[in-house]
Amino acid sequence: MNLSLFLFLIGILGFILNRKNIILMIIAIEIMLLAVTLLVLISSFSFDDNVGQTFSIYIIAIAGAESVIGLSILVAFYRLRGNISIRT
Repeated sequence: MNLSLFLFLIGILGFILNRKNIILMIIAIEIMLLAVTLLVLISSFSFDDNVGQTFSIYIIAIAGAESVIGLSILVAFYRLRGNISIRT
């Protein structure tokens, strides 16, 4: 539980401190989602429940889809403007 809290705080700090780099912001969101997944898995193992394990698979699938959509938006943005910096 402490590890998931630590990872979630790292994700929040990474999102707040890296406002200029969109790729690092996406990575920070992924770290936060993985921290939540780890907490769900730990809780499901401690309560001996299979629903939490199934739910964690859904969280990982949503995180993967989110990163694919975010990176495809970045590629389209790069093709339009020539750079991917947020502030010009």
